[in-house]
Amino acid sequence: NEDPCVWPALLCVIYIHIFSSTESQCKGKPLDFVFVIDSSRSVRPDDYEKVKAFIANVVSFLDVGQNATRVGLLQYGSIVQNEFSLQTFHKKADVLQAISSMVHLASGTMTGLALRYTTEEAFSEAQGARPAHVQVPRVAMVVTDGRPQDTVEEAAAEARQAGIQIFAVGVGRVDMSTLRAIGSEPHSEHVFLVANFSQIETLSSVFQDKLCAEMDQCALGHHGCEHQCVNTDDSFVCQCRKGHILRPDGKTCKSTKSLFQGTLTVTVMFCPITGLDICQTVDHGCEHQCVSKPGLGSYLCICSEGYTLGEDGKSCKKPFCKNGAMDLVFVIDGSKSLGAANFERVKRWVNGIVDSLVVSRQGTQVGLIQYSTKVRTEFTLAQHTTAKSIQEAVSRMHYMGRGSMTGSALRHMFEHSFSAKEGSRAGISRVSIVFTDGRSQDDVSIWATKAKDAGVTIYAVGVGKAIEDELREIASEPDDKHLYYTEDLSRMSDITDKLKAEICQGTSFHQIIVSAEMSPGNQCECDTLIAFQNQATEQIRTLTRKHILSG
Repeated sequence: NEDPCVWPALLCVIYIHIFSSTESQCKGKPLDFVFVIDSSRSVRPDDYEKVKAFIANVVSFLDVGQNATRVGLLQYGSIVQNEFSLQTFHKKADVLQAISSMVHLASGTMTGLALRYTTEEAFSEAQGARPAHVQVPRVAMVVTDGRPQDTVEEAAAEARQAGIQIFAVGVGRVDMSTLRAIGSEPHSEHVFLVANFSQIETLSSVFQDKLCAEMDQCALGHHGCEHQCVNTDDSFVCQCRKGHILRPDGKTCKSTKSLFQGTLTVTVMFCPITGLDICQTVDHGCEHQCVSKPGLGSYLCICSEGYTLGEDGKSCKKPFCKNGAMDLVFVIDGSKSLGAANFERVKRWVNGIVDSLVVSRQGTQVGLIQYSTKVRTEFTLAQHTTAKSIQEAVSRMHYMGRGSMTGSALRHMFEHSFSAKEGSRAGISRVSIVFTDGRSQDDVSIWATKAKDAGVTIYAVGVGKAIEDELREIASEPDDKHLYYTEDLSRMSDITDKLKAEICQGTSFHQIIVSAEMSPGNQCECDTLIAFQNQATEQIRTLTRKHILSG
């Protein structure tokens, strides 16, 4: 019942923002979360208030509750002071009020001591941490602005070995090697440094993405799997390497080599069926034609000319791009302005385009990146070899729902998506379809130009509030073949067929240029080239024997 606006003004604004929403943004993702805050004298009073505001903002998107996310906080200087434990509060309002009441210690910087307290006390069951077998992720966020007065390496290692995932946030002149010694690996995901306390608030959206995403249970290190740990939606399972099976304990593995030795002999016999057209006796389900396999008692489905067999082995489809091969990368806007429902429409639109391609290692390869405030590779060019597996991967995509950094996405596409490491092939046309629904928060022209100069053909697809000038900067020329716009997603079908046709036409033309010298029927047929090469080699040998080429 306390009036929140007797708190510092910045915290009051955050409080009002939080409770204008009816539910937390990390609903259904429970954590045991402990803040470890540097309260040394090097942190000035006004900067200390900024740290408190940052902590409150992180708490704002957590689903705080006894059976949801539990939050604890300790601050340290020359000593460690536990402000509240994981079991103290079960309501977000109480956590925020406790944060606002924190008093600056203004003493030394015993970071190692604070890390040991975190491991031994803050994450103990006595302080409210849930038992390890419950598999609730344990997460600590360390915020510091200076060099520690004690060693941190051993204390941080012990914390990580205990299954605590550590985010290290440094402000100002913090030694990066110290932050790396504290944070979990990979450091690119767990170690952050900002220039001053005014910039610390920029990390709020970064941590919302990380903490609200599915936790990497395997990375927490307490899975106990003998061979391999595989993440599931809300937990993990253990798997064994080839030649082994999982024991009943669900964690250890045993070899399959001796399972049947000396115990059982199995003889498998095939009895040929002759004179029987199996296609006439079963409901084969072939869309076009069923062909019996004589003597084997089985059949296969085939399609008419110009069609390809679907992944189900029965249906047939006529692909748009039946001749050319390409490396195609989708760059998909997952910003907040799009909305979750429309994001599902975009996924169906992507799958519709994929359905028109002949996907294979030798034909068309497809990769996809989604972007918002950051860029996420959903799958690389090398990852999938069938249209079905690509469409399944697209259907599994999770909406990011933050900012709109189209320029960063174009940079990622240029630097990574079309690299040999991610499966891009030499001599194959490179095509990118960029979908966006609004103005970018960064510059798009630099990286779009670099990609186009490197030979990437870019199709820009804009919807709703997309900016025409930005679309022109992104798209290849001419605009009438590479730029598409529609007012809303419900009318995407108006441009889809045209886009498919342009992509396939451009791909076929590129393939003709790339492969003209080796095409059947061309003046430079392979046989002719080989004969010429053999004749030239023999002439060189003759000249060498006559010493014409000596010296």
